[in-house]
Amino acid sequence: MRLTAAISHEGDWFVARCLEVEVTSQGHSIDEARANLAEALALYFEDEPDFELPEPLIITPVDVPA
Repeated sequence: MRLTAAISHEGDWFVARCLEVEVTSQGHSIDEARANLAEALALYFEDEPDFELPEPLIITPVDVPA
């Protein structure tokens, strides 16, 4: 299964958040944060064996005035 991660730098940590499901992890590097997210997602889907992700109709940026 291929999912999408958004990774941000927050203080001393890189935070990886899955965009399709509510799962987040962190690490001291981008690679560590991504690997930790993959592990957390594997555990998440272990408890949800019949979970199916809907295909997005459209993916687009959203501009919000500052």
